[in-house]
Amino acid sequence: MEQLGTPVLDDHLHLDPTHGRGIDAVRDFARLGGTHLLVVNRPSWHFGIEVSEREDFRPVFEETIDVVAEATEELPGRAWPVLGVHPGLVSRLVDERDLSADEARDVMRSGLDLAAEYVRDGAALGLKSGRPHYEVADEVWEASNDVMRHAFDLGADLDCAVQLHTESTEDLTEVAEWAADAGMTPKKVVKHYAAGRLAGPTPSVMSEKDRIETAAERGDPFLMETDFVDDVDRPGAVLGPKTVPRRVRWMLEEGWDDAVETAHVETPRAVYGIDTRGTLER
Repeated sequence: MEQLGTPVLDDHLHLDPTHGRGIDAVRDFARLGGTHLLVVNRPSWHFGIEVSEREDFRPVFEETIDVVAEATEELPGRAWPVLGVHPGLVSRLVDERDLSADEARDVMRSGLDLAAEYVRDGAALGLKSGRPHYEVADEVWEASNDVMRHAFDLGADLDCAVQLHTESTEDLTEVAEWAADAGMTPKKVVKHYAAGRLAGPTPSVMSEKDRIETAAERGDPFLMETDFVDDVDRPGAVLGPKTVPRRVRWMLEEGWDDAVETAHVETPRAVYGIDTRGTLER
């Protein structure tokens, strides 16, 4: 197993142990020098589940917790679950099942409430929420923002991070202000699939060289991710599980040791309260 002399964290990926590569993807990550993973639950509709109430989300979360335990067995560090509700669910509830925007909002809030129970019990590290990255009706947009604000209320109560799936942007200061109003520290709000710069939350930067170079040169806190979807029918949809360790090796070769420390040690500690050095095998 290749060692890079540093913790290597992929901040956001998905694993499908039934139909995808599952633990084989984790082994690829570890073989290239990866040490830690934050595994985000797949969207509920990927399970063929038509959610109507909070308990409908439970099998989604339970699968994620189970695969994280398996992943930890393969890693020199460990994996953690991040649980929540994909913001795209609102469109499925409104457009396909004819729920009102407010009814969809309530279903999604209930899923977050259940996810929060796992965080409270120590079974999950943080929450996942956000809003659609595509055009929606005004009432759907407002309902989505209400769901996200609910996630911030829960994050403040639990003192945990909230990962966001949002539109492509380099400015989410308003969203960070909503989190602060709820009582969260804005740095604990993480924009997944981020570019190399971002105003407001902490960026979880997609691990393409140009984005990473921008983040490294800026010197601000950031994380690195692949958003690996683990769908064998969409092998090129996003980045593969080997990408983050490969990018870390490239960063070290380019002399960006400080940026590696920022992305894989300092920012994970500040945002999630995790010790990526201390959880490495000795």
